[in-house]
Amino acid sequence: MARRLSWSPEAIEDLNSIRDYIIRDSLFYARSVVRKVLGTAKRIPEAVETGRIVPEVGDKNIRERFVYSYRLVYKIDEMQITVVAVIHGKRLLENISERFN
Repeated sequence: MARRLSWSPEAIEDLNSIRDYIIRDSLFYARSVVRKVLGTAKRIPEAVETGRIVPEVGDKNIRERFVYSYRLVYKIDEMQITVVAVIHGKRLLENISERFN
């Protein structure tokens, strides 16, 4: 059975912040990045476990996919997948670990 995909409010805020940052230089690239992130997220339920286990966490249910230089982090539950963060690849997950609970 396919799991339902949802977004945490924090992940939506992350994506909006990324868009707002990029848009200062280019509306075109801001839209492109957002489209790519949304498209990648939309495909997660098709192959949930193809995402890499997040090294800082080490939990098989917390995975990530890379979109350009961003980490799309998601949590796998029995009935759903929740996107919990969209962060720059150089940022550590220490500051967002509470999102996994």
